[in-house]
Amino acid sequence: MKVAVLDDWSRVASEYADWKKLNAEVVFFNEALGDKASEVLQQFDVICLMRERTPFPATLIDQLPNLRLLVTTGPRNLSVDVEAARQNGVIVCGTRSRKTTTSELTLALILSLSRRLIPEARALDYGGWQGVPGKDLAGSRLGLVGLGNIGQQMAIFGRALGMDITAWSPNLTAERAHEAGVQFVSSLEELACRSDVLSVHMVLSDATRGMISSSVLKALPKGSILINTSRAGLLDRDGLFDAMRIGGVQSAGIDVFEEEPIPQGDPWLEAKAEFGDRLLLTPHLGYVTEKTWRLFYEDTVEVIEAFADGKAIRTL
Repeated sequence: MKVAVLDDWSRVASEYADWKKLNAEVVFFNEALGDKASEVLQQFDVICLMRERTPFPATLIDQLPNLRLLVTTGPRNLSVDVEAARQNGVIVCGTRSRKTTTSELTLALILSLSRRLIPEARALDYGGWQGVPGKDLAGSRLGLVGLGNIGQQMAIFGRALGMDITAWSPNLTAERAHEAGVQFVSSLEELACRSDVLSVHMVLSDATRGMISSSVLKALPKGSILINTSRAGLLDRDGLFDAMRIGGVQSAGIDVFEEEPIPQGDPWLEAKAEFGDRLLLTPHLGYVTEKTWRLFYEDTVEVIEAFADGKAIRTL
């Protein structure tokens, strides 16, 4: 059995699980395959994916005659055409995931931007000392777009910091908001008006695509912070840039992008050059922690072991 482990950009997959017990030929790929994927992966029986990196549409699956098992990290992967896999006799399985990593990163972005940690630390490296004062979070207003697992974790963090917390989502009710200990508003624009920090925690779908629109961004109070650690498609990118130019949005922390890794010349990089430290970009770190990836790869090995024994576990 030949096993391909894709998108091991951090070069840690081989260390984070016991691949030797598979008694298989395992090849780790440390760079994106891009257009070469169909050619490079021809001989593999099993392909292991890091979620939301290499997409597996029907056009690619159809070109891999030896493929029998796809394993993605995480319990779902919208970039895999599961139905096309089934039609080709390919089993698709997932892994477990940790539930706290994205909220932790979101909090780090909020703290970094509010207290200007990066420019202050950089200034100190070059002999500087204390620039423009940062902003207090205690007593400020945290707006949560989405009150699922991550949104509720953010509400806990916000309360610990003494923030006033309000939430909205298309399906959120006043009763559910009350149960979570947060205030409820009936529209996204109203939430934006009441938020010194607006943090987005929604699943991307046709209904939610572009929901953080130009009008929502313009509704934010002057000097506000916008955080998106969910999906790039939720946010009107150009609308954000316009809002930052007129000064409504003071700063933004962005962890997710339309194309990943970000290519040279991407609008985000051009915006970074324009806005400087007001725009904090991180390379999709929301799920990038050691414990998470150990769980990903240990579960991946377990799925492959079960497959070799004629069983399918954690199927999607």
